[in-house]
Order: sequence, then structure tokens, then C-alpha cells
Amino acid sequence: MSVHQVVRLASIGIRASAGAVAISRIARAATVDAPVRPTLTPMQTISVVIPARDEAERIGPLLDAIVGAPGVGEVIVVDDQSSDATADIARQAGAAVLSGTPLPDGWAGKAWALQQGITAASSEWVVTLDADARPDPQLPTALVARAVADRLDLLTVGGRFECPTPGSRWLHPAMLTTLVYRFGPPGVTPSQPDRMMANGQCMAVPRVPFVASGGMELVRGEVVEDLALARRLATDGRRVGFLDASELLTVRMFESLGDAWSGWGRSLALPGVEPRRRQLFDLAIIVLAQVLPIPRLLLRRGDVIDVVLAVTRLGTLAGTRRAYERNDAFYWLSPLADPVAAVAIARGIAKRGRQTWRGRSYA
Repeated sequence: MSVHQVVRLASIGIRASAGAVAISRIARAATVDAPVRPTLTPMQTISVVIPARDEAERIGPLLDAIVGAPGVGEVIVVDDQSSDATADIARQAGAAVLSGTPLPDGWAGKAWALQQGITAASSEWVVTLDADARPDPQLPTALVARAVADRLDLLTVGGRFECPTPGSRWLHPAMLTTLVYRFGPPGVTPSQPDRMMANGQCMAVPRVPFVASGGMELVRGEVVEDLALARRLATDGRRVGFLDASELLTVRMFESLGDAWSGWGRSLALPGVEPRRRQLFDLAIIVLAQVLPIPRLLLRRGDVIDVVLAVTRLGTLAGTRRAYERNDAFYWLSPLADPVAAVAIARGIAKRGRQTWRGRSYA
């Protein structure tokens, strides 16, 4: 057997193995739990906590939807030492404003803001929302009702993304799909606690048990605090859920392709929560099973493995379309952005030293 034949067989074996791993993860979509939907107001009282640092331009629509929403007893905006009019806008909208204290040593900013807000809340349940969230007013009650019904200690949900520019509608779906190739879709509870997924844009916790267990102090130094929290609680034997709530929640995260690249690319490699070996393994799965098949076919170098994987990749577009408000040509062409998404992950894995976010520097 020639060297060329050996290399070709090795290539087939590696690509087939990567494809099998990816397809097994994507196939979990067949067994997802039902999404979060509107429900009757639960018996439990609800506080909404919003961590906010320089969010004057984005927080208004969230407050309009959530202040006075059914079942919501109080809305607390934790003003995390903003330099703009965040606090004034929150007060004018009818929210209570908690002035955040300086960041203690060893804490990341969002975790500290959430810890202050959840501790100050007075209700049985706390729903946290990021300032860029655009919820249906029924979202808090639906979350709590579902968490109570499923006996969850932490529920996070994925919403629907508003991508206002063509570039963001092209790149964002490719970046989202890398998470599906790594962890499967929302609504599937993995067998391993350290493979839990979560979305810190929207969480629900029972206040007293959560604070008694340490609250956000469990993950105080984590930049990707949502995944770290879900995995820590799951490891401790708590019940954790990550569900689809696209009927009730829209999020406007990034305004442009550049914002998506720099903003989401910063955390897409999941620094601090994924060990290096697994980061590299999952990156290899993305490159071999998500990125390469379509270019190989376009270059007429593909084989049956590439055909299967390309069809699978195109099929994910049907699965993720509900996660986007607008499915135009840029969305359907997003598989061509897969190489860019893979580079963003590789860049995040390779990054060393401190990272800067919202004017603060973290290890």
C-alpha cells in the first residue's frame, strides 16, 4: 500500500469518526424537552434582577416589558457603577435601583452584580435578565412555573436572536451552530454534569436555597459564569435545566458582524469552564464535520462522507431558524461563515493572559 493510500484511508477514518460524533450530538434534537410556554401565574412570588453596566441605550425596552408584568412583585436593576444614565432610566421606568458596590478581589463583574441583586430580592423565586433581553411579559411566570413543575434548582433558557445587520445575520448563526456541534440543542440534559449548557441571559432560581448554597459566589471568578454555575450545581447533585424559550424571549446581542466576532468570539471558546484538551477536541469536530465538507464539495474534492456531513449541516439550518427573528438569504448562506466561526473559537482557545470586558480586566 502506498503512502498516498495510507494517508487517504487515515483521512477517511478521521473524518468519518468526527462526523459520527457530530451527528450523534445533533441527533439529540429528536428527544428534546418541550419548550417553555405561557402558563397561568404560579403561586410563587417573583423578583426580576437585571445586572446593568452602562446599558442606557439598551435597557429601556426590557423595563417597558417587565415592570408590572404578571406575577412580578419587584424589578431590581443592579447599577454596576455605570458611567451613563442607566440608573435614571431604570428609576423612571419604575424599577428599584440597587447601586452596586466596588468589585471585590476575585470576582467577575456580572457574577458580583447578580450576587448583590439576588441577595437583595425579597421573593421566593428570582428571574435574572440581561439588559439586551426583550421578553414577553409572561416570561417570568412561565419560567418559574416550568422550574417548579420540573423541580429544577436552576433553569436557563435560549431565546430568539434579533440580528439587525446582514453581516450579523450571516455570522451569528454559524457561531451558534458550533455550540450545537459541541453540545447538542437546548432541551437535552447530558449524562455528564461537566457537559451542561446554559444561557446566562435569562435564569430562574429559588432564592433562599440558592443564596444558602453560596449563590454566585460558587463561580465568582468565572467570566463564563452561566456555564460554570450550571455545571457546578449539576456536579453537586442539583437539578439543572436548559430549555428553549424562543416564543417568549428575544435578545439583541450584537449590532454587526464585527460585534459578533469580537463580542461572542471572546467567550465562544468557553474559557475557564472547558479544559484545553476538550476545547481542542471539539474544535477538531467543528472543523472536520461542520466547516470542511461544503468547501470540499464545492472544490470537487468531496466524497460520500462530505455529502452526508454537508446535508447534516444544511439540515441544522432548519433546526436553528426558530432561533432567529429574520431568516433571509444571509441566514441561509451562514454555512459559508463556518470557517470564520471556527477561527473565532481557535482564537479564543489560543488567547492567554488577561481579558478586558466592560472596562475591567480579568485573568
